[in-house]
Amino acid sequence: MSNGPEPPRRYRKLFLCLWVFTALLAAVGFLLDSPRGIWEGLVRIVTVEDALITDYVLVAGPGASLVNSALVTALTLLVLQLSRAVPNGMTLVEVGLMAGFSLFGKNLLNLAPILIGAWLYAKVRREPWGSCAGIGLMATALAPVVSYIAIDNGWGNPFWGAVVGLVLGFVCPPLAAYTYRVQNGMNLYNVGFSCGLLALICVPLMTSLGADPVMRYHWATGYDRLFALLLGVLCLGLILAGLFFAGKPVWAAWAGYRLLLRTSGRAPNDYLRMFGAAPVLINTGVNGLVSTGFLLLVGGDLNGPTVGAVITIMGFSAFGKHVRNILPVMAGVVLGGAVMQWSLDDPAVQLACLFCTTLAPISGYFGWPYGVLAGFLHSSVVLYTSSPVAGMNLYNNGFSGGLIAIVLFPIITAIARRRKPVLQDEDYFDNLEQDGPMSSPTSRGDAPRDDREGPPV
Repeated sequence: MSNGPEPPRRYRKLFLCLWVFTALLAAVGFLLDSPRGIWEGLVRIVTVEDALITDYVLVAGPGASLVNSALVTALTLLVLQLSRAVPNGMTLVEVGLMAGFSLFGKNLLNLAPILIGAWLYAKVRREPWGSCAGIGLMATALAPVVSYIAIDNGWGNPFWGAVVGLVLGFVCPPLAAYTYRVQNGMNLYNVGFSCGLLALICVPLMTSLGADPVMRYHWATGYDRLFALLLGVLCLGLILAGLFFAGKPVWAAWAGYRLLLRTSGRAPNDYLRMFGAAPVLINTGVNGLVSTGFLLLVGGDLNGPTVGAVITIMGFSAFGKHVRNILPVMAGVVLGGAVMQWSLDDPAVQLACLFCTTLAPISGYFGWPYGVLAGFLHSSVVLYTSSPVAGMNLYNNGFSGGLIAIVLFPIITAIARRRKPVLQDEDYFDNLEQDGPMSSPTSRGDAPRDDREGPPV
């Protein structure tokens, strides 16, 4: 599966750091449980149906959950390196997504058929595997479909589970490329929207064939101190690394971070190439601390799904999210909790408080009041988009965010702001020729480059 040019030397450090992160996940997992307990937990993880919300911390314990995350992250890094996909900010997004969601829905068995399907798509199209590897990884949002068909008692069949997974992985890349343009870069979880559309087709088909998929609510409590400590140490370490160990003076690292905060976050925004490693490390750590503190402040629980959401936000800190564009959207969800007939204590709403940041570009591009509006709408829409797909799309917030982005974008641009950017197919940067961080568009006096478009997220 290896093809394409060799990645630049500077990016070898990126993969090395990600391998260290993977090893730390595994090490902490073995510190929390015995090898036998972890093995038994992993068996339970791969034999559960995984429909949203299935908290692996409740199903198998925190030790096995972290080891499962380490295994999935390791597979992700192997896929990216063997495919020679161009390392950039999206690499961190993909690793963050896979590491986070492997705490509540993804495991080695249910994601493998989808990855193979994406690889077959690349072969049929005679395209480099690296061009589809990222989409294939993110398409594993539909891993619960594979698990349900493979192991559901009285109905499932492992062979047909694998076949359906291959088909889903095969069709997701072209669908994601199309849905990206429809959303105008305002929904960072574009693949979540395309996977939601596929789930809307799969679930009725399965039901017509005699299946009875139902949503799950496996939700662990009582782990706040443990995960708050782990996330706090990780985030503080990233901030210190960005300030003192990323090869830049402290003032330059902080100045880069301040420039990063001036971007809208509208996809695509590859912060790693725009600003370099130091500001991205600071941004990642700050976003992790803010999202963790925000969840605890509203009375939420730290467990598999919510920690996975925090790790996802940290991954997207290299590609669109920062504290200035995520807080208004999160505040909109809290505002919804104050006036709606549901509570912030509900598991789905706790996840919405974090995953609503998929709409951060609306806040960053049009202003914070529109971010609050987007979060307010999202807080209710997301509660109903999971029912038609029976929890089979792990990126349900991405599906809801796509619907809101499609509705809000033309309304805001036509009535309120009349600010409509032009889409383009090219990325901002040459894949391998540009081997260093580029200066911020605002620092050169150019029009904001994040108002343009590139390949699908």
